[in-house]
Amino acid sequence: MKVLVFSSKDFEIPYLEYANNKKHKLFFIKEALSSKTAMKAVGYDAISIFSSDEACFVTIEKLRDFGVKYITLRSVGYDNVNIKTATKLKIRVANVPGYSPNAIAEHAVGLLLALNRKLIESNLRVKHFNFNLNNLIGFDLNAKTVGIIGTGKIGAVMTKIMHGFGCCVLGYDIEQNAELVTNYKLRYTTLKELCALADVISIHVPLNTDTHQLINKELISEMKQGVILINTARGAVIKTEDVLEGLKNGKIGALGIDVYEKEKGVFFSDHSLNIPDDNLLIALNARPNVLITGHHAFLTDEALTNIAETTIYNLDCWEAGKETENELTKKESIA
Repeated sequence: MKVLVFSSKDFEIPYLEYANNKKHKLFFIKEALSSKTAMKAVGYDAISIFSSDEACFVTIEKLRDFGVKYITLRSVGYDNVNIKTATKLKIRVANVPGYSPNAIAEHAVGLLLALNRKLIESNLRVKHFNFNLNNLIGFDLNAKTVGIIGTGKIGAVMTKIMHGFGCCVLGYDIEQNAELVTNYKLRYTTLKELCALADVISIHVPLNTDTHQLINKELISEMKQGVILINTARGAVIKTEDVLEGLKNGKIGALGIDVYEKEKGVFFSDHSLNIPDDNLLIALNARPNVLITGHHAFLTDEALTNIAETTIYNLDCWEAGKETENELTKKESIA
């Protein structure tokens, strides 16, 4: 199968080539998929896209016209793909449903620890041989209350880690995980109560109509004063303007994010010589109690291996005329 890999990153190409083992003809380009770049897929059977690519209605229509039959995502989230249009136009779409929940959850913990214990500021001082300890006070996580919004695969790992720290863990989800309740003393509660009681809130929900800007002014007002907020899910789950206001008035004591509401066209590229014209991002980046990483929570050897293997597996299934269990489009709609 001839496959065009959009938004290919230097670090992931070796993983994809190794997993492919010369089975498919992979061609890598750095450009992201959009309605303007879709024409690059002319002559390809399939494309592979990342979370920063855009497969909207218009883009998918163009892909269909160009002869593309398959789209395999190198991500869990697929909010950037119009699945209904793909199904209607008989383009099959699959994702990587669970490449490494540990990678994301552990990164969330890393953000939390760095913020709570002021690790970045402490290291910056030491770099200048300043060993003053003023204003570096954090708190023990032991016996603190941690709220987990979304207790799926990643949220479940986060729950287990926080339980290991000796935290009281609260959970909020439309579906409850009985194992977490029985073995890790997770207590499910309402979103409002979770916000009122939690010293730390970590977000692990997908982006959809129900979770879009879930963390907004109204919900922030319910939060405990000085709460630490961590988001390694999707940027648009939080309303950035409202979170920034919460930081300014002290309602939010610290913010750790690996994702950003307006990260498209900014993240995954070097803008050090051309700073983005984004006042919200600039304001967040300027605050000492905000820690931002550039959507790299997934960046572990294990996760990249799983992403590559599943991506190639999806292609293998389609080439053999089979349906992959990772398929997001309905088989009966495509037959």
